[in-house]
Amino acid sequence: MADKLDLNHLRYFVAIVDAGSFAAAARALALPTSNLSRHLARLEEKLGARLLERHTRALRLTEAGRRMYERARPMMDDMTRLEAELRQRDSAFGGALTLSLPGEFGARLLGPVIAEFAAAHPGLDIACHSDMAGRDQVREEVDIAILFRRGVPDDSAVIELPLLSLASCVVAAPSLLARCGTPATTRQLAALPCISTLTALDGSPWRFLDAAGGAHTLAVPARYRVDSGDMARAAALAGVGFAMLAEAACRAELERGALLRVALELRPAPLQLVAAYPSRRHLAGKTRALLTLIQQRLQPAPR
Repeated sequence: MADKLDLNHLRYFVAIVDAGSFAAAARALALPTSNLSRHLARLEEKLGARLLERHTRALRLTEAGRRMYERARPMMDDMTRLEAELRQRDSAFGGALTLSLPGEFGARLLGPVIAEFAAAHPGLDIACHSDMAGRDQVREEVDIAILFRRGVPDDSAVIELPLLSLASCVVAAPSLLARCGTPATTRQLAALPCISTLTALDGSPWRFLDAAGGAHTLAVPARYRVDSGDMARAAALAGVGFAMLAEAACRAELERGALLRVALELRPAPLQLVAAYPSRRHLAGKTRALLTLIQQRLQPAPR
């Protein structure tokens, strides 16, 4: 390996010859002239031969330099064409793209964006699995898993890209508060009936933040567990138990008083929408483009 040429040295040598001077090549490449001189010196040292004769007004190729340039110039052209072809192929976005999405609220939120992306790239075959299976979504056959979570991720084998943060609140029906009273602390809440999840959001522990941003978990007594935000909201409306919901998912119920916000000493951790994939995987251009579009479309409108 130590005997192989550095392709950067070769690329800069070709650029110097093409430009006719160190200064012109430096301007074209947006590099200091000293960098180009250093690359050329290292290339000549590696070859054990002088490639350029430096004169006051011009550069002249030596015989070794001429032979090197005649071989290197087509090779650099081939590499440039290959890079352009690969970029064009990636930008055309053909082939398959498999996604895993959270159900209900997540699908309503992301459905229009993914449909927009599909319409813009007719060469793509897109498959969307819609569920709320949490970490089970991050599978080998799925290009990207978009999921909800609360708190700090604890799996170093998974990379997460944040897409959206949704403020959350603890809510209850007036009938439940009349029957059980209104808790003022999370300790009191831990003794009352709650609604939680099965596998989504890692199961039953509720996550809160203190005033300094520190994380706290609470193992609530969940007598009703569902992997469905709509079912959790319906159960809360029926007075089955206290629920931690995204404010956007229950705003209408809060406004008409069908659900009441429960103020505690800790605030609920926000519901995070993230894109997750195994850390060992390289994201294809089509996947990056979809995530960029999702981030753009989910940005809050300027006030």
